[in-house]
Amino acid sequence: MAETAESVGQDGALQVVMLRIGAETFALDAGMVREIIDPIPATRVAGARAHLASVVNVRGNVVPLADIRERFGMPQAVATRDTRFVVIEVAIDGDPVVVALVADKVFEVTEIQFGERQSVPKIGTSWRPEYIKTIVKFGEEFVIVPDVEKVLN
Repeated sequence: MAETAESVGQDGALQVVMLRIGAETFALDAGMVREIIDPIPATRVAGARAHLASVVNVRGNVVPLADIRERFGMPQAVATRDTRFVVIEVAIDGDPVVVALVADKVFEVTEIQFGERQSVPKIGTSWRPEYIKTIVKFGEEFVIVPDVEKVLN
C-alpha cells in the first residue's frame, strides 16, 4: 500500500478522494480507496474503542467501521442521505488492513498540489496534529490530509 508521500507525482500532485466529515474536508490518497458504498447495517462490538465501535459486512468480509469524528474533536452525527462508507486499505504496523470510514459526503476524485501545503496550526483548532499529515489549500478552503494509520491506531 503506497503512502501519501510515495504517491505524490513528480509535479507535486496527488490523486485523492475528497470527503466531508462534520464541517471539515478531508483528502484520502485515491490509491488506498477500494470502494465507496451506501451505509449498511453495522454491528456494535462490546469493549471496542469509540472510533472503531462497529463492524460491517462488506462483500462477505467483516470490516471494522471507523467513525473518526472523535479523533478530530467533532460531535457524533446521524446519517443523512449523503452519508457513505469509504472502504480503504491501509497499512497498520506493516500489514494491510481493510477499514470502512464513515463520511458525511463524498465528493470527486481530484488532484491536490502538495506545493500548496500548510503546517498544522499549534493553537486554535480541535484537531490533534499527530493525526494530520498535512493541510492543503484547495480552491478557497483548507483540506486535511489525515495520517490514516495514526487515526486508526
